[in-house]
Amino acid sequence: MSAQRNNSTTPRTRPGFNRPAPMRLRMGLIMRKGMDFGPLGDMETALRIDGVSLAPISTGDASLVSGGVTVLATATADDITSGRVKGVVVPGGEADEAGVAQVKSLLMLAKAQGLPVLAFADGVALAAEAFGVAAEAPGAVFRGDKVALINERAELSAVVATIA
Repeated sequence: MSAQRNNSTTPRTRPGFNRPAPMRLRMGLIMRKGMDFGPLGDMETALRIDGVSLAPISTGDASLVSGGVTVLATATADDITSGRVKGVVVPGGEADEAGVAQVKSLLMLAKAQGLPVLAFADGVALAAEAFGVAAEAPGAVFRGDKVALINERAELSAVVATIA
């Protein structure tokens, strides 16, 4: 009889499917109300495919609800200053005063620590302002005084591969 029962401890995936990419680095995802990655599409999935684990960082109570789902913030500004995250991801979002001030504060912390900042949609303009450089593209990577523009997903994968 026990031979006919399914064992609940065995994996139930088909071979070749549902194999997550091994995570090689952890980056902070700055949560913004109305998050949007612009014309590049769903960058969260693209980053996960490239082995990036995203740790949400809150910029206020409104940022913790995304698409009707409450998101648990698993990273803080302390994770940026202590080096527990290897970079910061800034999506576009609503431009409320308090939220934008929080985003700029987190960007300045990342800049001071020399961490790369991956910005998308209107997050590119916020990051460009914080880093004091000019950038206009669907996505961009900021590090120090350098900026690399991202116009396609393939460019994102190439940039992420260089982050250690």
